[in-house]
Amino acid sequence: MKKPISRQAHGIADYGYALLVSALPELAGFTEEKKATTLCRALGGGALAYSLFTKAEWGVIRTIPFKAHLLLDFSANLFALGSPWLLGFSKNKRARNAVMAAALTGLLTSILTENEEMDEWKAPSK
Repeated sequence: MKKPISRQAHGIADYGYALLVSALPELAGFTEEKKATTLCRALGGGALAYSLFTKAEWGVIRTIPFKAHLLLDFSANLFALGSPWLLGFSKNKRARNAVMAAALTGLLTSILTENEEMDEWKAPSK
């Protein structure tokens, strides 16, 4: 079964996710929740880093296979989904709900993306 999100669209979504989740504490108003804020910065920075290193049209230093990238997306967002309870900020509704919304978005994006690797001989030269 063909999945609805292409590798190219996933790259665009990932760079947007990295920016948005990094700014989430300010956007949703929970900067006082230090663990949630740190988590958001780590999720955003991590997504940016492994996106830049993914073997895909939008990767800059293409070393990480796209399937590994999807596994990193899935794993990081699965952790983020449970993080309000694991890290102790579940009683802060803004932080909890914002982080869970971002995590669910990341999980769904990773699940709904075609996992076909890019043909390296078709990759544009750097």
